[in-house]
Amino acid sequence: MEKKSFIPAEVYNLKEAVNIAEGGVVSKQFVKTKGGNITFFAFDKGEGLSEHTAPFEAVVQIIEGKAEVSIAGKMSIVGEGELIIMPANIPHALQAIESFKMCLTMLKG
Repeated sequence: MEKKSFIPAEVYNLKEAVNIAEGGVVSKQFVKTKGGNITFFAFDKGEGLSEHTAPFEAVVQIIEGKAEVSIAGKMSIVGEGELIIMPANIPHALQAIESFKMCLTMLKG
């Protein structure tokens, strides 16, 4: 099953891919293939994802705002224009220091 919301060869504004909802977390999957997927998230200040693991390596790119990211207990502040790699099967969590938007690229295989 392949899901592609992006049209090849088109230009997209990543800051407009998903909108922040007051007091919530919004996600929108744009691409899903056998090799991985791309999902955009928007977190309101104070929101986050509790510690969990995933079976695949993932790349988090902050599009706007700032987040605290914990990977195996190591805390990092990641801001606009920065990225962090979350290894497979390692506990990680995210918390919005301020409202932020991110692109999550899950790499399968």
